[in-house]
Amino acid sequence: MSRDAPIHSWPGSYYINTEKRWEIGTLSLTRTMVRFVSNQSKESLTSFRLSRIMDIKMESSSFIFSTLTVLEEGNVKHWFGSLKPNRVVVYNVLEHFWRERLLSPGSEPRGAECKPSKGSELISLVAGAQKRLEDTGKVLSHQGEQFDNAMQGLEKIDSDLGVADKLLSELESPPWWPFGKLPWKTQQEAKAEDAARAAARSAAGKGSGRNKVIASIPAIVTKGGDSDLKPGCLLVLVSSLEVLDTNCQLIHRFERNDIDEVRVHSPYEITVRQRFIGKPDICYRFLSAKMPEAMSVLEIQYRKKVEFTSEYTAFRATPVSSPCDTEGQTWNEGLLQRCQDTELPLEVPAGALSQLQVHVLQPSVSQSEAQELKQMLMQLKNLALEAETELERQDDVLNDLTSSTDRATMNVEKHTCRMKKLL
Repeated sequence: MSRDAPIHSWPGSYYINTEKRWEIGTLSLTRTMVRFVSNQSKESLTSFRLSRIMDIKMESSSFIFSTLTVLEEGNVKHWFGSLKPNRVVVYNVLEHFWRERLLSPGSEPRGAECKPSKGSELISLVAGAQKRLEDTGKVLSHQGEQFDNAMQGLEKIDSDLGVADKLLSELESPPWWPFGKLPWKTQQEAKAEDAARAAARSAAGKGSGRNKVIASIPAIVTKGGDSDLKPGCLLVLVSSLEVLDTNCQLIHRFERNDIDEVRVHSPYEITVRQRFIGKPDICYRFLSAKMPEAMSVLEIQYRKKVEFTSEYTAFRATPVSSPCDTEGQTWNEGLLQRCQDTELPLEVPAGALSQLQVHVLQPSVSQSEAQELKQMLMQLKNLALEAETELERQDDVLNDLTSSTDRATMNVEKHTCRMKKLL
């Protein structure tokens, strides 16, 4: 994933304090940096890491109103004006990514490892568990199809028994009644129909597992263009996606079967679309620093509906870090300094010092491994909730099968007795 690929860019101007003038250019946000590039010279006028930001405010100046200021460490203040579409949108996006801190430096020391780390072992264990759960899900899905086929067969039997009941009623009606079945019903038939309706209502009331939350991430949400970006929340459920505002009020709910497209613009930006015939589509765009967590779940739930755009390739063009990364060098220097400052016993057995240094220098689980484990556990949670939902559905189907079988058996016995009376 490229560090230099912009997540979002906005045209605007930057105040050069040394020259006391404004320069027109483009303000861009990347994974780790905020950068402003001049349109005239194509040079970077300023760039700083998100981790160095102290405060972001919307202010005004004597030269230009409606400005955005960013306070950097060292009491350095950057002024940005004439931002398009407006400064509120830029503020919402920058403040979101800065607050979430997920784009802060997270490099780990580079170097060859003699043996697999604990993180790799944990990842292999979780991968094995995920494979077992996926196989279990396939078996459950096949079992559910068999239950559905059995239910369809019972419905056909019930339909045929209805036709038989109508024919028997015509045979049983007296000669002076020309309309077939008599208008009144027996008390037993009325009770049977009431019991069937009550069972249907109780079955409809079940299925709370479909409303269980898999992931909830803060996001910048828009239904229109880029000028309407507002903070909100994306809720990923087993059976749907929900869009919430900052007050946790429901804005829109996408049912799982109604979603036609999940377009991935970058690891931090997606678009969810529901198409209609004869009226406008419903489309929401989400921008979030925690979107990779949700994508690990969405790729499983909507695997046939996820589309990656050409913009997404820019984030996959280069690896996250390189050997000449200054950020990694700074991390290593700080780690070595901490190792030098570590108090060691005066008398150390042979070989113990090197083992202690290795223990300090090599963390048991790196940050990238922890992030991968987090995403895999989210996928496991999604698979487990889907398996639970499928089990609840199959339990309801089994109850329906039992009641339908009992009802069909009772109707067959009743029709047999009626036919014997006619004979």
